[in-house]
Amino acid sequence: MMRRIELTRGRRLERSDVPRTGGIDAEVLGVAQRIIDDVKARGDAAVRELTAQLDSVVLEDFRVSLEEVEAAVAEVGPDFRDAIATAAYSIEEFHQRQVTQSWFTTADNGVFLGQKVTPIERVGIYVPGGRARYPSTVLMNAIPALVAGVDEIAMVVPPDADGRVSPFTLAAAAEVGLTEIYKIGGAQAIAALAYGTESVPAVDKITGPGNAYVTAAKKLVMGDVGIDMLAGPSEVLILADETAEPMLVAIDLMAQAEHDPRATTYLVTTDPTLPDDVELALRELLVDSPRAEVIERSLQDNGVVVICPDVDSALDAANLIAPEHLEVMMSDPFELLGAIRNAGAIFLGPWTPESVGDYVAGPNHTLPTGGTARFSSPLSVDDFVKKSSVLSYSLEGLETDGATVMTIAEAEGLDAHARAVGLRLALAFGLEEDV
Repeated sequence: MMRRIELTRGRRLERSDVPRTGGIDAEVLGVAQRIIDDVKARGDAAVRELTAQLDSVVLEDFRVSLEEVEAAVAEVGPDFRDAIATAAYSIEEFHQRQVTQSWFTTADNGVFLGQKVTPIERVGIYVPGGRARYPSTVLMNAIPALVAGVDEIAMVVPPDADGRVSPFTLAAAAEVGLTEIYKIGGAQAIAALAYGTESVPAVDKITGPGNAYVTAAKKLVMGDVGIDMLAGPSEVLILADETAEPMLVAIDLMAQAEHDPRATTYLVTTDPTLPDDVELALRELLVDSPRAEVIERSLQDNGVVVICPDVDSALDAANLIAPEHLEVMMSDPFELLGAIRNAGAIFLGPWTPESVGDYVAGPNHTLPTGGTARFSSPLSVDDFVKKSSVLSYSLEGLETDGATVMTIAEAEGLDAHARAVGLRLALAFGLEEDV
């Protein structure tokens, strides 16, 4: 069911061995650019026409009313409200630990330096919708923004065929206090957030995952506004040895594959018998799965088993793949933690399925995909603040560093840079400028 690669001693996994499905197609970029240009030019009128054309929904007013939110909270029932409150508490607790404070220091010569941390003023979060519902995405994007101190949060979510937003999504928004919610999806939602329309004030940064057109639009508006990341299809890598339970490995592969036929699953193992056992478990579990067709296609098209001769080569393969989610089902997972360099989130031990990270553990589930965990991090409070350097020199401090500044500036051929220091020193000491 999953493609197999068997490594021998001395053979390393290569990037060419690893399927990647997260690239943005040029045609998709072209469509997204046309949508963005239309929204920039015509505002709400373009958004209405695009929503009717692409989502088959005719809307006069995009804003979700307070009455709709209140009705949604009542509709979902107490069990869901309790669950979402529990998850929100855990997520807030985790993200509170990420808060960075401003800091300042003063040297003996009177030089004052520091870093000022300021929340971004206005943020837009994209929550997938339409045929799907992702209340967890509301929490994972809104809570770190709130913890960071963001003043205004605008949420966009595609409406369903009846022009409604899932009550579960709205109930999650109510749990964290979001009131500015718009029934807009796709590239047109990203354009509205980035450039503003008559109904939607522009934001400073956009976060949240979406389909290929949303991702393309985020790429195109980046620079005019900030974005969190260019998220591709979801992925999991399970690092396993002979102690792993095949049924648990199988269900965790399925949990990732059920997202999307383009989702990518990896099993990297030192046990050559495990893949066959996992495949038998997969076939057994798929019989009762309501998403069997999606899962089977994902596993067949984008599933890879890597059989390794030893633990070191297995870790090397995992670090090369740099997965969004990395589950470690080996005899001593904590012993291996230090050797894991590239992963969006690391799940240690057999009792830590990726599902707990998606919903309730606390760490953010908006994670780098497509190998970008080599250089990127999960969404965090840091994504919702900006840091400004602060400098204040005394005359004594400028006298101390002035010669160094002028020497470097002159080497770079930047005369005014050097004179900006020289003139100040000359003025201070009543000397000629060449002092």
